[in-house]
Parts: sequence; C-alpha cells; structure tokens
Amino acid sequence: MMDNRFATALVIACVLSLISTIYLAASIGTDFWYEYHTLSPAENVSEAGRSIWEEFVSKDADEKTYTDALFRCNGTVGLWRRCITVPKNSHWYSPPETDMTTNCISFSLSDQFVEKYIEPGNHNSGTDLNRTYLWRLQFLLPFVSIGLMCFGALIGLCACACRSLYPAIATGVLHFLAVGLVGCYVAGIELLHRKLPLPEDVRGEFGWSFCLACVSAPLQFMAAALFIWAARTNRKEFTLLKAYRVA
Repeated sequence: MMDNRFATALVIACVLSLISTIYLAASIGTDFWYEYHTLSPAENVSEAGRSIWEEFVSKDADEKTYTDALFRCNGTVGLWRRCITVPKNSHWYSPPETDMTTNCISFSLSDQFVEKYIEPGNHNSGTDLNRTYLWRLQFLLPFVSIGLMCFGALIGLCACACRSLYPAIATGVLHFLAVGLVGCYVAGIELLHRKLPLPEDVRGEFGWSFCLACVSAPLQFMAAALFIWAARTNRKEFTLLKAYRVA
C-alpha cells in the first residue's frame, strides 16, 4: 500500500497536469500568440481598407502580403488564424472612420504545410528549410502536446501503482516534449522578423495566449518531477518492506 506522502504527491501531480493541460488547450484555441500594435491603425487603412482586407483574405495571399497587413492593421496571430483591425465600412466614398472591427481568417490546411521562402513573397529565392519545418511543427505539435500530456499522466499513474521507476521517467520525458510547441513558435517568429523587420511605428509582442502556454510549461515540469519522485520513493519503501519481511 502507498504511504500518505506518496498518495498526496500523486494527487498533486495529477492536478498540476490537469491544470497545465487546460492552460495549453486554452492557448491553442485562441488567436493572441503574437500581437502587432501600430500608432495609427485608422490612418493606415482609411484610404485602402477594402483592398487590404481583400488581399488579406485572398487564397493567393503570400506570407509577405498578409504580414504587411498585420503590421499596418494591429494584427494578431494564433496557431490557426490571423486577424486584423479594419473600419466597419471601408468604401471609397466614406469618410475616414474611427469605428474599427476585428476580422479573422483561418489558415487552411495547405497554408499550414506551405513552403517558406528565403525572401518572403519571392518564390524564386529558394526554400527556407528552417522556417518551413518550424511552421509545420506549429501545426502538428498542439495535437502531439495534448496527447503526450494525457498519455504521460496515465503512465505516471501506472508507474506509481506498479511501483516502477521507468514508466515515471517516460512521464517526465513526455512532459518535456510537450513544451516544444513554445520553443518552435518563438524560433519561427524570430526568424520571420529577421526577414521582415518591424516598421518603426509598429511594436510587436507576445500575447496572452502565448503566456498561457508559458505558464503551462513549469506546471508540466512540476507534475513530471512529482510523478518520478512518488514512483521512485514508493519503490524504495516497497523494497525495504520486502527485505524486512524476508528477514
């Protein structure tokens, strides 16, 4: 039977793993991983608001086209969608508006696996393999991360119940792999901004969706550590108890 200390550690690890999964799921489903703030979005789109929106939602919009729109129109980017802020009525005969609305468009499946070029927007510049694979991992890792965390929690429970150390070590490894999503996203954003530097009047920052994913990371580490500690210590106690009974 388990000591109260081990049972407590197991419960705390399960709670931490559950909370981190909720945080990660919330961050994956929202569109505020990265935000752009321009000083005067209304002035940027007052003359060409309709054309900007049409280019932004076009199936032929390349990376440079929609990134420029994100710069100019207080854009936000998630793992699945991109959004810009435009006037509600963008017509050539309308006066400049201050009443703005946020419109979003989802990345299609082909967008998630499209090649990234060394010079964004220039199809003849060659494929940038680093950015291409980082972009694809951003699409695949959310599913992998959630699956790894759930699977890791189950392995941790089995490890403690069976008094085995090795499955618990696997739990820690799976939780570490789940954090790869955050690292891939940061690397992808940094490489993009090296190719397309921010204009002087635009400020970029990571949004609250990204912060949720970052908060999820230490919770995963703590859960993994508790799983490993509980399984390892419980195994030692069980071994000592067997030795005492034999003696």
